[in-house]
Amino acid sequence: MWDFATGSAGLLIAAMNEMINDTKNTLMNEMINDTKNTLNSPEEIYEKERKIKSEQLLGLELLPSIYMLAILNMIMMGDGSSNILNKNSLTDFDGEYGFIKKDEKFPATAFVLNPPYSAEGNGMIFVEKALNMMNKGYAAIIIQNSAGSGKAKEINKRILKNNTLLASIKMPIDLFIGKSSVQTNIYVFKVGERHEKDEMVKFIDFSDDGYTRTNRKKAKNNLKDTNNAKGRYEELINLVRFGKSKLNIFTEKEYYEDTIDPESGTDWNKSAPIDTKPTLEDFKKTVRDYLAWEVSNLLKKENKEDDELGK
Repeated sequence: MWDFATGSAGLLIAAMNEMINDTKNTLMNEMINDTKNTLNSPEEIYEKERKIKSEQLLGLELLPSIYMLAILNMIMMGDGSSNILNKNSLTDFDGEYGFIKKDEKFPATAFVLNPPYSAEGNGMIFVEKALNMMNKGYAAIIIQNSAGSGKAKEINKRILKNNTLLASIKMPIDLFIGKSSVQTNIYVFKVGERHEKDEMVKFIDFSDDGYTRTNRKKAKNNLKDTNNAKGRYEELINLVRFGKSKLNIFTEKEYYEDTIDPESGTDWNKSAPIDTKPTLEDFKKTVRDYLAWEVSNLLKKENKEDDELGK
């Protein structure tokens, strides 16, 4: 797993914890089911965790002050700082480990990124550089959605020549409240496979992720689960992996599958078509609204006449 604009290492820390938990759960299941006819010792579990922290994570950060913050955050979360590098990922990085395995290529099969939106193509230039250094795997990036609708047209076209866009996820507008109010999307890619024109892409409107956000000084009050956030995020993962069959909380207005033109680079933010054909329920509602308006006007007229008589 690598990140070409690490910042304070938030994404890498989350990835590290997920990898460790997944490894522990796998080893625990092996112990319970004895699938390998052996028991995993505490030493084996420790060694796998050590390997994740020292060999399976790599981050790049250009700014020295932010780089030091990333190192400190990694150490506070249980190390994992072995391959956090103070380098320009676009010009100074050759794809090799930083310290533990110097002169060896980092075999990345997963890529996460929240790039600086001021960079070329709203930051898509970082995505192109990282994907070009990978042979296989998956990538998930969160980026200003204008990158998928024209700001990174040429970069996007080049990316799709060797990678497949699997999903485009519209995120809440207040996701980064207090820091930024730009509309962001998450783009999910399969690495190393050309995007064909008949490839179906999953477009998911995740504007309502279940959380209510505020921008207050007390951070613990800034994020509240007000609409089944956990269930929504779990369903989002299942929709990306398995498709429409996993629709439960979301509606078909929030999940849509369609093709994109690999030679366009501007059609990555599609949404479900709006059905303009009126239904019987629409007609009933219109009649109810009209009758309510008529009654309201009659009552106002009667009240006015009563007031005039009273004078």
